[in-house]
Amino acid sequence: MSSDMIISFPGGKKVDAQFMEYTMKTDQPVRGGGDGSAPAPFLMFLGSLGTCAGVYVLGFCQARGIDTEGIQIRQSMEVNPLDGTVVKISMNIEVPEDFPKQYHSALVRAADQCAVKKLTQNPPEYDIKTVVA
Repeated sequence: MSSDMIISFPGGKKVDAQFMEYTMKTDQPVRGGGDGSAPAPFLMFLGSLGTCAGVYVLGFCQARGIDTEGIQIRQSMEVNPLDGTVVKISMNIEVPEDFPKQYHSALVRAADQCAVKKLTQNPPEYDIKTVVA
């Protein structure tokens, strides 16, 4: 199966990705020469990790009729101060006091099913080349 995503350059430091009927807009921060009008691509990637885990947490709760009010995932990144690379990503699933305790570890297992996280653990092969269109 192959899916095409078209990447375009609408101006400045903006880079957009068109996939099906969706457009993901990115920009660099002002300090990086952009307008800061949209998240930088790496922030979109980090956000995709948290929101992907959130999809699984949401699905778990919905399947059991558990209200998600008061539930949130707090994602934090540990960064290597020497080169700025992310060396650890932590997610805390914050639940209200009345959340059923028997489901705490099940929520972690649900979030752990995140397809984006699994992709980072087993990265795909990359094939990058120039072609004349």
